[in-house]
Amino acid sequence: MNSRSVSDTLPRRGGEIPAEAPIPDYPIFHNLMNVAESSPRRTAVVFGDVVRVLGNALFDSKLSYGLLLNRVYRFAAALQQSGVAKGDRVAIHLPNCPQFVIAYYGALMAGAIVVPCNSAYVARELTHQLVDSASETMVTSGATYPLVKQIRSETPLSRIFVTKTEEYFPALLRISRSLSSARTESHRRHLATDPGVCWFHDALAAAAPRPLKVDVDMNDTAVLMYTGGTTGLPKGAELSHRNIQANAAQMGAWLFCFERADDVILTSLPLFHSYGMTTCMNMGILAGATLVLITNPREIAHILKSINRHHPTLYPGVPALYISLVNHPEIGKYDIRSIRACISGAAPLPGDVQDRFQDMTGGRLVEGYGLSEASPVTHANPIRAENRTGTVGLSLPHTAARIVDIETGTRFLDTGETGELVIRGPQVMKGYWRKPEASAAVLRDGWLHTGDIASIDDDGYCRIVDRKKDVIVGSGGYKVYPREVEDVLYEHPKVKMCAAIGVPVHDKDERVKAFIVLKDETAACPEEIVAFCAENLAPYKVPRFVEFRDALPMTSAGKVLRRVLREEETSSASG
Repeated sequence: MNSRSVSDTLPRRGGEIPAEAPIPDYPIFHNLMNVAESSPRRTAVVFGDVVRVLGNALFDSKLSYGLLLNRVYRFAAALQQSGVAKGDRVAIHLPNCPQFVIAYYGALMAGAIVVPCNSAYVARELTHQLVDSASETMVTSGATYPLVKQIRSETPLSRIFVTKTEEYFPALLRISRSLSSARTESHRRHLATDPGVCWFHDALAAAAPRPLKVDVDMNDTAVLMYTGGTTGLPKGAELSHRNIQANAAQMGAWLFCFERADDVILTSLPLFHSYGMTTCMNMGILAGATLVLITNPREIAHILKSINRHHPTLYPGVPALYISLVNHPEIGKYDIRSIRACISGAAPLPGDVQDRFQDMTGGRLVEGYGLSEASPVTHANPIRAENRTGTVGLSLPHTAARIVDIETGTRFLDTGETGELVIRGPQVMKGYWRKPEASAAVLRDGWLHTGDIASIDDDGYCRIVDRKKDVIVGSGGYKVYPREVEDVLYEHPKVKMCAAIGVPVHDKDERVKAFIVLKDETAACPEEIVAFCAENLAPYKVPRFVEFRDALPMTSAGKVLRRVLREEETSSASG
């Protein structure tokens, strides 16, 4: 592919998203140091789980930027004192909590490589990630330590820091928890007998107040962000310090909010996922914003209470969260009009949900796009200017996007044509961890091949059609894109969530099957759904089969796992 045959500058309308933006030329932990130096008393973290437990302002748990930096310094020193050297992998196996932020920035400050782990992983999944990354160090919670202990002998783990969310509860709440349960001390005594295991809190208390300085280069690997496994076994996307710093700055330029000192980010996206890592934690700390940490994003009532109490200005999320929120029966009881801007990613955003959310909040909810291999954000619709529903918007500063032919991936297509989306920019990964062949397959001639089918219009707005691997091929070679079917299904007034896949009916022919979660207190039959689709889709795109479910399999970031649905269909057919 001849990369010189096209300009790196995308067509844009009126500078809605700048073509360029300042990107700091220093590792991302310096962002925390800068804010702590200029505004040490500014609130960095509010631990929203306290609000869920008691719902009383007296028990709000807050951590200032000065105090957060102090904890980060100490954890970096604790890692060094325990033997962690530059380039070693430190796995973080935690839900959203202050300890995650401390461990993440502390590990980077010590020169280590962070390996975020999904806190909901089962033994097989967690073992794969620890073995593949060769992680010798882990930070986990008391609740998940039994799982880690179970698999430890199968992994390289030699040192484990165990923490409890209660450690960052206010003093009065910690006392009430201790009085109501005798588990704390027995648990501590039990862990003390396990070799190489230390309480996170004790490690901070015993550590030097400052770590030894480590020479960290911007091209050094900072994070091994494992892909969501939507298309197979997760791979570690090797993100450099430059990658993650660039993406935080690019998102800041998109938002244009950093002239404000009172931005509050509702952080319900899991920080172990690239989307939450960048749009909540890294961008937020670069801005000196306050992060309201939500442990369980599926507790919609908790989220509504947190919005009502802490008045967030930014709420990055996924369609599943916004769908649940606008359909919550008690949403009218809460003041949610502090929200100024929301970016939705990981899955298509239904237009009806977008409109209802904007009416309820008075803010803007726009769709964006990204992938773990790009730290992850590459596109977003403008917040202050034209938002084109059904598109993922314009490319971020310093980011070039093109469409290439699906067959070879070597020929650039014209504006408006449909093909594979390729990306070039400072946020694109170095490659997959210790997988040169897989890296070479997606990184070609300086472009990241995303595997997503898309088109770009004359103004530079990108429309995602679907994943290459999800395309349904029917009789006569007709191709059906699942998203096109899902977009129609979301227009049905009874459909809350949906997914479409291809199921075989003959040797190679596939037909569309729709999986549907209905809105509460509604009922429908397959014939009703098929009839609705027949009015809005060509005959070969209309679902042949319809299955109603209470829920759909999803990633931690809220993306429907079509792969799991296909596997279930295959297993059912063979059984």
